[in-house]
Amino acid sequence: MSNKAREIIENLLDDNSFVEFGKQITARNTDFNYSEPKKESDGVITGHGLIDERLVFVYSQDAEVLGGSIGEMHAKKIADLYRMAIKVGAPVIGFINSNGVRLYESMDAIEAIGNLIRLASKASGVVPQVLGIVGNCGGCLNVLASMNDYVVMLEDAKLFINSPDTIEGNYKDKLDTSAAEYQFNNGNIDAIATEDSMPILIRNYIDVVPNNNVDSDIDDITEDDLNRGVSYDGNGDIKALITEIADDNIFVETKAGINNVICGFIKLADQTIGVAANSETDGKSYLNLEGTNKLTDFVKYCDAFSIPILTITTIDGFEADYATEISMGNALSKLAFAFTEATVPKINLIVGDVIGSGYIFMNSKALGADMVYAYSDAKMAIMDEKLAAKILCNEGDDVNELATTFGSTNTGIENGAKRGYIDRIIEPADTRKYLIDGFEILYSKNNYVDFKKHSGK
Repeated sequence: MSNKAREIIENLLDDNSFVEFGKQITARNTDFNYSEPKKESDGVITGHGLIDERLVFVYSQDAEVLGGSIGEMHAKKIADLYRMAIKVGAPVIGFINSNGVRLYESMDAIEAIGNLIRLASKASGVVPQVLGIVGNCGGCLNVLASMNDYVVMLEDAKLFINSPDTIEGNYKDKLDTSAAEYQFNNGNIDAIATEDSMPILIRNYIDVVPNNNVDSDIDDITEDDLNRGVSYDGNGDIKALITEIADDNIFVETKAGINNVICGFIKLADQTIGVAANSETDGKSYLNLEGTNKLTDFVKYCDAFSIPILTITTIDGFEADYATEISMGNALSKLAFAFTEATVPKINLIVGDVIGSGYIFMNSKALGADMVYAYSDAKMAIMDEKLAAKILCNEGDDVNELATTFGSTNTGIENGAKRGYIDRIIEPADTRKYLIDGFEILYSKNNYVDFKKHSGK
């Protein structure tokens, strides 16, 4: 085995914590009887170690052994690691660098990869799965990458189902569909990294998510001031606001290439919180198809791992384009299912204008938000008052006067509070303390009515 595959693991884990298993495993004889000498570990290092003293299971492929190709025993080693991780409830972290299926092992290799994909499916929503793509990741391995919860890719690595040159009308120099930037911008990976930054990104992610779907992640209370003030001047820099709210100003973002919706994880009083927010462009925020799908996946992940959800909302409606018209209704229905079915604590923070029906799908009271807070200068309305006035006015009406009347009676944030759609109007400076208080109240949230046997009398 090369030192490179082992160095990747050692750079990730706590010092001297890696324990390897399956080192003596080699490929079995095949019907093809290929003459290549069998190599120790069969091209993949597997074992367990610690990240900040938390148990993780790790595998790392070695491209210097048969090109990192996956044979029967190679895949079996990773599958055995998955089985152990599921049994003990610990994350799985892999590093992919492979030229694909080992051809001379034929269907034995294909079946073994299929079994590995089955186990990754079983692990989904049970233990976190993290992947570092450090070389080639093609074919079936692309599917394995898509099953992982957090994927980091080196700048010069390749991720593909089919190589660019095999796509009709395309070639690598025209559009490298396997490139990290292409995959990042299309939401297939979470981050692009260097060799130095990859272990940091993965460690940060592991630090902020629970070990498994039943584990509590609350540790000692953070040293960050629970009542620390937050500064937000309504400039639309939502990512900066999220970072300022977080303990120690740490925000671990996911699927950052799709920037219509910002998703990721923070800690509040050391409790992990999943944050999803609309992103503003030129003072406006429109939900599009890619952002909606990203948000749906994120809500489902948080619910699977019992992570409370905070939405930060400012929305002017839906993006107007062909993709929206064709698929947005279906995408919004899946988002509605995700929010209404999520049993975790859910808080919505309105920080700007929420105009029209788009607001419903950002964790509104109607879809089951437990608490809704709003900034005092936020705005809630069915539509812009000037547009509403043009629709409502009769011949001879003063449109501007009607717009003013409509705005004062139907668009203020106080109107939403009077009708019970907003629980508390707050100032930005108090954001952190109210969110901490809200999630602490909801920490023991459960549907106790489901456990009711009979009345108390």
